[in-house]
Amino acid sequence: MPASATKALRVAVLADSDTRWKWGALTANRIAPHSGADRPEIRLDGYLLRGRATPTARQLTEVGVRADSLSEVTAVEFLRAMSEKTYDVLVLALVGGGVQAMLHGLRRVWEDRRDRPVVVTGYVGVVYEKLADGLLLRHGADLVLANSRQDAERFRAVYEGVGADASAVTEVALPFLGGAAYTGEREPYTVVFAAQPSVPESRKDRTYLLNRLVEHARRHPEREVLLKLRSKPGEHTTHIEELPYQKLAQKQELPANFRLVYGHMGEVLDRTDLLVTVSSTAALESLHRRIPTAVLTDLGVRESLGNHHFVGSGCLASWDELDAGHRPVPDAEWVARQGVAADGAYESAFDAARGRIAKLLSSGDLPPLTPYYTPVTAPGYLPGILARHHLGVDGAPLPGAPAADKSPGPVRQIVRRAARGAYRHGVQRVAPVIRRMGEL
Repeated sequence: MPASATKALRVAVLADSDTRWKWGALTANRIAPHSGADRPEIRLDGYLLRGRATPTARQLTEVGVRADSLSEVTAVEFLRAMSEKTYDVLVLALVGGGVQAMLHGLRRVWEDRRDRPVVVTGYVGVVYEKLADGLLLRHGADLVLANSRQDAERFRAVYEGVGADASAVTEVALPFLGGAAYTGEREPYTVVFAAQPSVPESRKDRTYLLNRLVEHARRHPEREVLLKLRSKPGEHTTHIEELPYQKLAQKQELPANFRLVYGHMGEVLDRTDLLVTVSSTAALESLHRRIPTAVLTDLGVRESLGNHHFVGSGCLASWDELDAGHRPVPDAEWVARQGVAADGAYESAFDAARGRIAKLLSSGDLPPLTPYYTPVTAPGYLPGILARHHLGVDGAPLPGAPAADKSPGPVRQIVRRAARGAYRHGVQRVAPVIRRMGEL
């Protein structure tokens, strides 16, 4: 009998960055099956996969999602916990390779269990690159969530195109949409640029965008112009940020009406009259609330920037147009296909996922996880994916895997923290310098 039949629904979320923790925890709350008109009581245990982007305490606080317990683990430690603890639902909020490794590891630790949790995975936001690669690495979960009608159609087409079962694809919406609808211009009129850690990548392009934002503030001294940042220098998010806007801004004399801000995106949108970005998922949050939203074309409309996803949205615009007073008007049909649900149907967007999970939980006899990739279908690819998480092709820990047989002691924990700090320093400080030297 599932735990949910006698007590609070027990949910575990494994995440590898602050953004994915936010997505995973909010998704867990959105997809928890309802009992009639009542929302269920949820026991949420969070697991943070140790690595480059493991979120800091500040980042976790900024995300604003609370868990009943939260621990940092290696892949092997997490698999051991899943073999010892009982959950109803497990949300894998990881990059594709991490999901694939966990599916194989979980298949092994649950090989003698039929009361295993329902396994759910998906994407944090817009899927604009590596569609086939990312999807096939996620295949094998009970539910693969698609954040929009458009994504659901694309996901099914990929799975069916390779002969894989597509029944796990379930249409939902982005779990972090919400907030009050925009009712009109405020005082002062506020323009927000939603920065992204790795888009664009080059110093030239990032400096250009910063200069245009600062120039907009100078052109409109009556407005408040905010640069919304994802992280502070030294912190990592889902993507590496080698050239933080904070450092670029230090070299400029900034106007009085220009500010750098952190914090929860929803709270920033509460005071936004115009949201500007290259391709951030914040654009979808803004559109959901009917806030005027501009996706920049200044650097081109290119797959590498991700703004090609917004072709047909009606939101594409340049800084020259925005400086002159242009306000993009979104295309209603495009918005409807993106899971933005600006028409008020947002709450029902998760009904299908809730229903599927409830049905699986009530069955009480779930089959083994069956990923598309196996040593037979991908013998030259799968072993490397699993080895990155210290797992063999059978899902078992490789010899010498960290903490394969015991919990880490105090000394090991200190060494790990120091090693992770050194790695982050190397990624953000040393590697960019080496790359620039190579370009000389």
